[in-house]
Amino acid sequence: AASGGGWAGLCTLPVLLLFLPGLAAGPAGMLQPRDTPSRERRELGGLWSFRADLSPGRDAGFAQRWYRRPLRQTGPVIDMPVPASFNDITQDPSLENYIGWVWYEKEVLLPLRWLQGDPAPRVVLRFGSAHYYSIVWVNGVQVVEHEGGHLPFEADISSVVQGSPGTLCRITVALNNTLTPHTLPPGSIQYMADKSRYPKNYFVQDTKFDFFNYAGIHRPVVLYTTPAAYIDDITVTTTSSDSVAMVQYQVAVVGSTAYSLSLSLRDQEGKVVATGDGPVGELKVLNPNLWWPYLMHENPGYLYSLEVRMQAQLGRALLEDVYTLPVGIRTVHVTSSQFLINGRPFYFHGVNKHEDADIRGKGLDWALIVKDFNLLRWLGANSFRTSHYPYAEEIMDLCDAYGIVVIDESPGVGIKLPESFGNKSLQHHLAVMEELVRRDKNRPSVVMWSVANEPASELPPAAHYFKTVIAHTKALDPSRPVTFVTDANYALDHGAPYVDVICVNSYLSWYHDPGHLEVIPLQLTAQFENWYKTYQKPIIQSEYGADSVPGLHSDPPMMFTEEYQQAMLRGYHSVLDKKRKEYVIGELIWNFADFMTNQGTTRVLGNKKGIFTRQRQPKAAAFVLRDRYWRIANESSCLPPVITSHSLFL
Repeated sequence: AASGGGWAGLCTLPVLLLFLPGLAAGPAGMLQPRDTPSRERRELGGLWSFRADLSPGRDAGFAQRWYRRPLRQTGPVIDMPVPASFNDITQDPSLENYIGWVWYEKEVLLPLRWLQGDPAPRVVLRFGSAHYYSIVWVNGVQVVEHEGGHLPFEADISSVVQGSPGTLCRITVALNNTLTPHTLPPGSIQYMADKSRYPKNYFVQDTKFDFFNYAGIHRPVVLYTTPAAYIDDITVTTTSSDSVAMVQYQVAVVGSTAYSLSLSLRDQEGKVVATGDGPVGELKVLNPNLWWPYLMHENPGYLYSLEVRMQAQLGRALLEDVYTLPVGIRTVHVTSSQFLINGRPFYFHGVNKHEDADIRGKGLDWALIVKDFNLLRWLGANSFRTSHYPYAEEIMDLCDAYGIVVIDESPGVGIKLPESFGNKSLQHHLAVMEELVRRDKNRPSVVMWSVANEPASELPPAAHYFKTVIAHTKALDPSRPVTFVTDANYALDHGAPYVDVICVNSYLSWYHDPGHLEVIPLQLTAQFENWYKTYQKPIIQSEYGADSVPGLHSDPPMMFTEEYQQAMLRGYHSVLDKKRKEYVIGELIWNFADFMTNQGTTRVLGNKKGIFTRQRQPKAAAFVLRDRYWRIANESSCLPPVITSHSLFL
């Protein structure tokens, strides 16, 4: 909640700024910054200066042009860690639920070698993500703005910084977390006009999703360099047979038309297994090591390295750029009842997650990331969905390396209002899918795109909306199936005809018939049979679960106890065990860990449906799921049975 200028002060400003002239256009490529012989990168993590704009209209920063000089000269600042959400860092309750513009600033000194030369290198400023709407200045010059809180954006700042070597480079970011009916995810501002009950200009942010709308610079901020002519984008797809694989590639070069390209594909021992040249072609790999999911092969997540080397003439200079891309060779195919990876049936036994933790909110944290992957592998999970937004590239890198299969989901959660199905929302959704595919198109771990979660797909406009979004995503990437996750009635869902895989969320005996575990077998069997009879497409139980408060016990099981969570899972599993022999191809528990939500009468410090606590300690349900997942893995794997009793580790 907040007092301020309300809807006009918060939301019209970014709309107006969208039409300012001279903004940097979005780049064609979005290659992950890497250190190579021709490129350097420098992370700008640590403490940044921070100020929330508490003026009534949230617009003092623009009116007073805070970006023109150091932020400390225009008022008080506090230290704010980056990456992190700002909400839980301080003891200020007004910042916890703040809505509007906040300002970040960092001053850095760039190496002279980045600023000199003929031609001088490009210097690029990149944000892994910032939630939700960002405007960035360097030394008072606006360099980029970006809508969306979960995908990277960047700006070539060479012309701004190369005129003043040896002086501090000041990076200023204005960030607005306001959600509107046309943002992704959508939201709305609820303005409280009753002055007998609320302070003047009082408003709250209303959302239709069940997780806390953390805000801030959530992922690493990086400065990196490339030569003036450079490799801008690489696209890789793969096909394979028993003894031969083909790696198709396409390389885009920017900055010169007089260039040559050479490519080398190396295995994990560094041996060159294929070479090529030119911007488009294919590499032939004999006896390839395929990329296999975790627990499906003794060597999961096998990655080759594709080194792309460019030489370009620019004026009198001969420039060289080198970029190395990890490549996994694997295929994906969907039939009417199976999901095939490398021609073998794959069963998703995994989780839904959140980027969420104490204090840091949605901020990237390496210790937490590694802990989560260790828990996933302990659990015997082979997959997860990026509920309900794209996750950090650092997380996706480990999925590629460890063989964890990913359903890559857009931030299309909470699309409930009719106005969120209009053309304005649709155009933004299409742009978000372009950004997501551009970022993750080369990842072997990503086997399917999800364009939304639990939209109001029973509304008539949903038919055109999802037909368009799914067709657009397939045009961007014909190599992967596309879905969205539904909780609508099978007979009323207008988007389901356009998906390749049916993903269904249901909470039988929780949100429906609460406390009545006995209804699960009948209702879940009917759910699967109705969907399959209607669409003849494979089905994933994409969410199911129950809240449990750690240490709360009851026998017979009662809601919110650890025993009830166990009993509900077992009720679902009994039906899943029958249907996975037919056309059910996966199950994803909701949720991997407890997570923060808005405050409400049904939420005690957040959502407690995790099988782990928010601090990543197991509840009783974690052991139920672990026994199940290892049993499924041992049934379907070519590996010898694994002894998994946790008592061995006590």
